[in-house]
Amino acid sequence: MNTARTLCFVIAALSSYAALVYRLCQARRSWKDSAYRALVITLLLQCLTFTMGAVAMGGESFLGVGNLAILLMHLSAVAFCVSAQIILLRWATADEEAIRKSRYWLITGICLNTLLTALFFLADGSGRPASDFDTGSGQPLVLTYLLVFIVSQAVPCVTIFRQCGPYARMTDNASLRQALRLLSVASVVLFLYCLARTVNILTAASGIDIGVWKVAASVFSAAGIVTLSLSLTNSSWGPSAAKLLDWARTYRSYRALYPLWRDLYESSPDIALEPPGASVSASVSDLNYRLHRRVVEIRDGWRDLRPYIDRATHDSDSGGPDREASEEFRQAFAEAAQIRQALHAKRKGTIPQVNKDDGDFDDRDTDNFTAEVAWLTQVASAYSKLGNAS
Repeated sequence: MNTARTLCFVIAALSSYAALVYRLCQARRSWKDSAYRALVITLLLQCLTFTMGAVAMGGESFLGVGNLAILLMHLSAVAFCVSAQIILLRWATADEEAIRKSRYWLITGICLNTLLTALFFLADGSGRPASDFDTGSGQPLVLTYLLVFIVSQAVPCVTIFRQCGPYARMTDNASLRQALRLLSVASVVLFLYCLARTVNILTAASGIDIGVWKVAASVFSAAGIVTLSLSLTNSSWGPSAAKLLDWARTYRSYRALYPLWRDLYESSPDIALEPPGASVSASVSDLNYRLHRRVVEIRDGWRDLRPYIDRATHDSDSGGPDREASEEFRQAFAEAAQIRQALHAKRKGTIPQVNKDDGDFDDRDTDNFTAEVAWLTQVASAYSKLGNAS
């Protein structure tokens, strides 16, 4: 169990240091911003909290003082919660109101840390086994110390969660809105840590052994801190991650359209602005352009096939969708079957008596590029399945 708890502390510490290093890389251009400085201080306190936690798991003495690592962990955790609350205020409220409320939280944090320090030494914390600070050991002063610490963690979780929702709805900044949502998730997970920690203490005080469930508090703590680290750095990596996801979606669509585009190009080579493979680097560096070109070329290839499409022909049973498929899915298979038949007819030079000699994909609105890509992707997928079935 101690191994699992130590691992959770290490994970939380590593995520904290990763977030701190990531933010420090922006110090040159952001240091004059007070919100940035508050964020760096918060991450430093977060790193100190979980570093002390890992040290406490490794031994009972730190700098020659028994359980000092535990006390420092708890004091820095209180300061960290206060600092996180101040960051939220600076993100979401006017400067004057943020300053006023920040002072309140600073005073509260100082009072709590003073109380924790006094309780620690009154309970002879430096002379006790480290396990006493896990269970309380039935000692009133140690129990009081632990419960005060848990309350100091739970209250900011509640206030942050209550504030994140309204603040996220108020802001027009997409990355900040996402950061606030992640912060609200982190506050919920860390509140679950507080609940699990309270259960551990109260069950131990009552003589009840809950076994392996004791480690739940450490798991919630690590998960909450990882989420919190992501939320505190989201404004930097969020836009880049969104661009990466958008690029991945674009690339997936680009590749999915290839089988349909390839056969249309072989049938009508003039549809291509550039020969295939003429600019491989462009397909990576300017994928949106390449996707637009592919859509336009598929559309032009489709127009070239209109005289060869038999209007009386519908999708065949072979390889077609079942009756439970959606109407749009069945339409995609119908279009794909007609394209395949039209390509075959063009190769043979056979023009049906009743053909589609004008229009586009069932005269769909092509002004919405995203919707058109989604539709053509369905058609291309159906086209590939029909090819595999034949």
